Amino acid sequence: MVKADQERWFEAEIHRLRGEVLRDGRDHASAAACFRTAIDIARHQNAKLWELRSSVSLAQMLRDQGKRMEVRDLLAPVYDWFTEGFDTPDLKEAVKLLSELA
Repeated sequence: MVKADQERWFEAEIHRLRGEVLRDGRDHASAAACFRTAIDIARHQNAKLWELRSSVSLAQMLRDQGKRMEVRDLLAPVYDWFTEGFDTPDLKEAVKLLSELA
């Protein structure tokens, strides 16, 4: 649909959701690729919310794999960009992950 309609505003979220399905199916390599694609698209679109969500999804998977430094390196810069909205579920989940690393 994204290609057919040229409506790209939701494209990063589509890749993130595909990554979630693949992660649930234990296809971690493909899930990581989807999350990274979502992050790249969101960055290109300057869509910070989609970038945060995709980064959180990838960070959760990396945390579960014991890759704590990668989680921090990935998530901290995205989280630090925000100056408001800290009561939203997305930012709450990000700060939760970052707190686990402290």
